[in-house]
Amino acid sequence: MVQLALPPEPFDAVVVGSGATGGWAARKLTLAGMRVALIEAGEKTKPADFAGYDIHPDDAVCGTPCDLGRERAIQASCYACRPPKHPWFVNDLENPYQQAKPFHWIRMRVLGGRLLAWERQSYRMSNLDFKAASHDGYGDNWPFSYEDLVPYYEEVERYLGITGIPEKLAYLPDSIFLPAAANNLTMELLGNAGAKLNRVITPARLAVMTRTYESHQACYSSAPSENGVLSSSHFSSPWMALTDAARTGRLTLITDAIASHIPVAKGKATGIAYVNRISRTSHELRAKIVVLCASTLESTRLLLNSKICNSSGMLGRYLMDHIGGYAWGAAEGRRPEPNDPHQRHRVYIPRFRNTSEKLTNGFIRGYGFQARIIPDAQTRQSFGASATPADCTVRLSSFGECLARRENFVEIDPDRLDAWGIPVLRIRACWSGNEIRIWRDATAEAAQLLETAGLRRIGTAAQPSKPGLSIHETGTARMGDSPRSSVLNQYCQAHDVPNIFVTDGACWVSSGCQNPTLTMMAITGRACTFIIQEYSKTKC
Repeated sequence: MVQLALPPEPFDAVVVGSGATGGWAARKLTLAGMRVALIEAGEKTKPADFAGYDIHPDDAVCGTPCDLGRERAIQASCYACRPPKHPWFVNDLENPYQQAKPFHWIRMRVLGGRLLAWERQSYRMSNLDFKAASHDGYGDNWPFSYEDLVPYYEEVERYLGITGIPEKLAYLPDSIFLPAAANNLTMELLGNAGAKLNRVITPARLAVMTRTYESHQACYSSAPSENGVLSSSHFSSPWMALTDAARTGRLTLITDAIASHIPVAKGKATGIAYVNRISRTSHELRAKIVVLCASTLESTRLLLNSKICNSSGMLGRYLMDHIGGYAWGAAEGRRPEPNDPHQRHRVYIPRFRNTSEKLTNGFIRGYGFQARIIPDAQTRQSFGASATPADCTVRLSSFGECLARRENFVEIDPDRLDAWGIPVLRIRACWSGNEIRIWRDATAEAAQLLETAGLRRIGTAAQPSKPGLSIHETGTARMGDSPRSSVLNQYCQAHDVPNIFVTDGACWVSSGCQNPTLTMMAITGRACTFIIQEYSKTKC
């Protein structure tokens, strides 16, 4: 790592975390003229690190744990934690946490964070999600509406490039779309069944990052990035954002910097304290504004270890993750697709439960499906010796909403430290009866759809995913109008310490059932616009 010379005066802002929200925050703030330091706990990658890197692990046997020993026993339960990229996932022995109830916390420490394993599914949320409490009476509404977020969705979508087709669904708003890929085999196999069962089946909405900085032409190939990583349609978005920020000359990037706590004086944060990952030395950056984008649980851990922003008692409460399940079936006589690095054969089946009614089959809220053709290696895993070279497999994966419940929470375990002397989290979370009923309904509906499509040898998962394994964790530093019942206001600004902002998944009030990254980035854009406007007032 090349350590840049730090200015004698405080930075205008320090951003903690370099994933989707951290990269977007750094870009927004530097383009607005602010001097920003971004710290990342992991290493700065270089092109050689990507030799043999399979961006989407279609050749891996889905669901089969990779034997990475005790060092990554938890991380190996994630589909993406496979050689050669497994070192980017944390060492579980160096980064322990307590599981009061089973929770798989999947963490990556590397420039770009978990976006290196991102499957790029990008869906807007709607007022059915943001105002869910008004719909069915459970929980709390978000402190803003879908309409408030639309401009920020559009800004992110224009930047990333989202493939898809308009469906005009109020509960799954359309994005600004690039054309979806033609000849989608999954659409072909499931389309008639969707029509019979009155289920919308649409091409997956994928972030494809269709331009390079040299040509600004549509591009699915790799190109160098200024921050030392490959730039491709699969994982370039964070580095394109950081490249934009670096080109302003106002970004200081510090890798191998593990945030330990936030110093506070006279009611305001003075910056960020961190420990160098390699030397184990302690450092402190001064900044006028602190923006936490370290990921849901890391940001909350940082606030808890700092003993701030918890006058409401809500910090750490209302942890959520999507409950996952899956079903599969054989399309007999259809040749299996080869590894498809651009994921052109993926589809999405939006939520169809409780879009107008409040309750179905004993549960509120709902779920959606992601479907794809899985390659021959996974077909053999599903069907064993009965699989033939002429069979291909359709896999439906469900993601169900998790209710925000106070009893799902994290707290600091003061008696246990990580390898850098920082107290770790104790996590207590489990599925409620509502989530289990969602999973059962989704499993039955998936099997029915596959059977209606004429697939054979249909199978379903016997158990739902463990909490954490959908890797869509949200909550624990929720937004709200009242400082008595929330940690942040509608702009992700801490009620107790007004120059701290938390824009990653920690700020969420409810989980919806859509993949969260697009919404996280839109929320970050809205928060940064607020920061820029308020900061400009102090400069006048």
